Amino acid sequence: MQEEIFGAAGIVVRCASVAEFAAVAAGLEGQLTATLHLEEPDHAAAAALLAVLEAKVGRILCNGFPTGVEVAHAMVHGGPFPATSDARYTSVGGLAIARFLRPVCYQDLPAALLPEEVREQNPLGLWRLVDGTLARA
Repeated sequence: MQEEIFGAAGIVVRCASVAEFAAVAAGLEGQLTATLHLEEPDHAAAAALLAVLEAKVGRILCNGFPTGVEVAHAMVHGGPFPATSDARYTSVGGLAIARFLRPVCYQDLPAALLPEEVREQNPLGLWRLVDGTLARA
């Protein structure tokens, strides 16, 4: 039951108490989302579960179903492994690019050997941070 499934699937687990539910949730591997279906009388029980869910998933929903994702700054879609390979980053949204960065430092290379993106003349006209100032020149 811990294997990744894409597509329609559901598991119903009946628990005798909130503590038992929290123990079940704590035993799960990382997930992309978790959904709580509840009404106002359930808020206290849900509050007790949030700490467990926050450590397990990248997005917590209430009374809904996960939607598609979009590349927008407010969108977070990730979570602990295996929901993502690196829980520090979201898999979509404005910060998603950080998952694929691998900094390389070029010291004393001739301009002709540097990637165009980092040449001092900025032949591609890219916005860059130069000495703490955003510039295109």
